[in-house]
Amino acid sequence: MSTSNTGRTVRFTLDPDTPLSVEDEARLARLTDMPDSEIDLTDIPESPPDAVWYKPGALIPDTKQQVTLRLDRDVLEYFRDTGKRYQTRINSVLRAYMQAHAPARQPDVKR
Repeated sequence: MSTSNTGRTVRFTLDPDTPLSVEDEARLARLTDMPDSEIDLTDIPESPPDAVWYKPGALIPDTKQQVTLRLDRDVLEYFRDTGKRYQTRINSVLRAYMQAHAPARQPDVKR
């Protein structure tokens, strides 16, 4: 397997009106019936030694509340440009701010 990058994007399209060949159907049937233990994973690069893996949802307690929040357009665009789960990143930034300012917080007063 070559590690060089040609910088070219290769796109394939499947014509839904073209039926699969007998060979392709047989190959597809073998792959869908194959147990996970038989999948060849030897061409997958190893994770870097400093990689940290989290189980999805394991770090987020199920105590989130939906709110309406008005943000400046450029702030929202910045976080959206960071990709999926941008709302989780916004929450992390707010949490870091909250934790940094925790000693200065006043105790809750019942109103």
